[in-house]
Amino acid sequence: MFTGIVEELGTVVASTPVTTEWGAGVRLRIAASTVLEGSGFGASIAVNGCCLTVVEFTDSWWAADAVTETLDRTSLGSLVAGSPVNLERPVRLEDRLGGHIVLGHVDAVGTIVSAAPDLVVRIPKDLMHLIVEKGSVTVDGISLTAFDLTHDTFRVAVIPHTMEVTTLGVRKPGDRVNIEMDVLAKHVERRRVAAARQDRVDPPDPTF
Repeated sequence: MFTGIVEELGTVVASTPVTTEWGAGVRLRIAASTVLEGSGFGASIAVNGCCLTVVEFTDSWWAADAVTETLDRTSLGSLVAGSPVNLERPVRLEDRLGGHIVLGHVDAVGTIVSAAPDLVVRIPKDLMHLIVEKGSVTVDGISLTAFDLTHDTFRVAVIPHTMEVTTLGVRKPGDRVNIEMDVLAKHVERRRVAAARQDRVDPPDPTF
């Protein structure tokens, strides 16, 4: 579990084809320092909001494999040598929850409509009901507060510090970004849908 507070802006060193036990994919090698502290083989690190597993590391870089399923559902397949990436280690129980609860499981790929600081992001229409005015949403692993909702976009006022320490400082209109909806909203929606289905199967007894 993560918080959406980016710890470090890393840089992709290489993206090379690899064959894993789950089939074809790519191995991403990422230059970093902060997120390597306390990490080792098998550790989780979020890359642009996508939770990946460390398979190689030195004191200046680490590597993870992204399989076809991950590449199909995220923007990681577009990363090339030199691409900046947002990095975050999993939250510890004693840490402050500075952002919101983030799982590192990307729900969709959105598109930048307007660049930061007046950031506007377009996402699939069928996810918009999971965002509320002034609610949380994760864009490329960054915990942000959404407002000015439309049928398929939301707006974020990005402060200068966030632009400086994350990829939002270089994102431009047309760029694809990983989106994770608020997990609490997803659970509430799942309960609502389940209750509605149950009502159709078992309608209330009209005699009561």
